[in-house]
Amino acid sequence: MNRTGRPHEIRPTPTDVSVVLRATAQIGEGPVWDARTQRLYWVDIVGRELHVFNPSDGTNTTYACPDIVTSVSPRAAGGMLLTLRRSFALFDETTGRFDTLAEVEPDMPGNRFNDGKTDRRGRHWAGTMGDVDWNHPIGNLYRFGADHQPVRMADRLRCSNGLAWSPDDRTMYVCESFAYVIHAYDFDAATGAIENRRTFATVDPDSGAFPDGITVDAEGFVWSAQPVFGRLVRYAPDGRIARILELPVSRGTSVMFGGADLSTLFITTMRTTLDDRQLAEEPLAGCLLAITPGVTGLAETPFTD
Repeated sequence: MNRTGRPHEIRPTPTDVSVVLRATAQIGEGPVWDARTQRLYWVDIVGRELHVFNPSDGTNTTYACPDIVTSVSPRAAGGMLLTLRRSFALFDETTGRFDTLAEVEPDMPGNRFNDGKTDRRGRHWAGTMGDVDWNHPIGNLYRFGADHQPVRMADRLRCSNGLAWSPDDRTMYVCESFAYVIHAYDFDAATGAIENRRTFATVDPDSGAFPDGITVDAEGFVWSAQPVFGRLVRYAPDGRIARILELPVSRGTSVMFGGADLSTLFITTMRTTLDDRQLAEEPLAGCLLAITPGVTGLAETPFTD
């Protein structure tokens, strides 16, 4: 559902969108597929909820978190790594215990974590944003590894958001939502270093839309959720728009390939910022959606410490 009042750059490709979980997430985000358990982990940021969805029977287990929760990664040693408001924390679902591992930005109380994802060497990356001054360049991007020491990798970001890596692990993609750009960096998988930032793709800032969560498919194309435009965009490795898929909601927030053969693209959505009239027009806002786009994804790596 396009609420920008602007046409898409190319004609959208017709697609069937299914509802895999009826929910009312305020800000559904951060989906990650765990191939070991065949579960989809996702969060409701301001709802302070961690969700574990089982597509085989449609069940969804919900855990209340002590603060806003912005990203999740299954942990190789068991349990989950989370980013809460300004901390990296472990969660043990068997005991319900949360343990803080490290905190960031104590001198920036107006900042909070936003999206995060684990790279293929098991390091978790997560960025911050202004909780109120969301469109100011006060966000930072952190790398968090086995030593549990956050390392600042980029700064002055206008809302650090979706993260993904190319199939050959040589390029890292980072969304800077309110600069309306998806950046590409040269990525050193062995060291976790990034350099040579350049623009991969942009979204028209006058549309009111912005790039949100992303993932990469097995062919190296980048899938971008773009709220307000109510769409998913598949970008070729050179940044060209290859496909646009419209959603039945205006605020699809992130995407993740999952299922037994990684052929299902799960889509998180949100209700926040919609008024009562718009919510009535979008009964699926806040639900977990899915499509079968005809390509497969790449297996995710658990956080390794």
